[in-house]
Amino acid sequence: MTLAEELVTMTDEDRELQAGALSGDPAAQLAHRRVTTRNADRLSEIIDEHGWPGVRLVGEEAARRAWLVAQHADRQLDVQRRALALMTAAVDAGDADRTQLAMLHDRVLVNEGRPQRYGTQIAGVENGRPLPWPSEDPDRLDERRAEVGLDPFAVHVAKHAPA
Repeated sequence: MTLAEELVTMTDEDRELQAGALSGDPAAQLAHRRVTTRNADRLSEIIDEHGWPGVRLVGEEAARRAWLVAQHADRQLDVQRRALALMTAAVDAGDADRTQLAMLHDRVLVNEGRPQRYGTQIAGVENGRPLPWPSEDPDRLDERRAEVGLDPFAVHVAKHAPA
């Protein structure tokens, strides 16, 4: 199996279990947690061996899947921080997606208990409205989002509204 195929396979299982992780079922949550932890451990090994698995190394889809592994490594902040640093360099070199980097940046900030920069992370839903985690300088949020190719905040929140 190629590295690209491995990254896709790893995240396929994550995606299959994600709905259960968002339910109230502790067994489903634990199953998803096991997968995301195992995936983050493997991403760490991949990074040790290859550096960030960017587009030039694994192709666009597998590079997106590497980002997804990092994005879901919430219980392994060291992996997220390392991925953020390497992915920042990859974006600067034209080898990774800047919108994915913005989302990972926000995820790390939220996991550190700090306000997010781009408003990409939703804390939950209350009365049918998505509630984002706090953001720094909210008056300039859409400006920062536009700089990295993200939709305006209102469009982003509307996408997370319950159907």
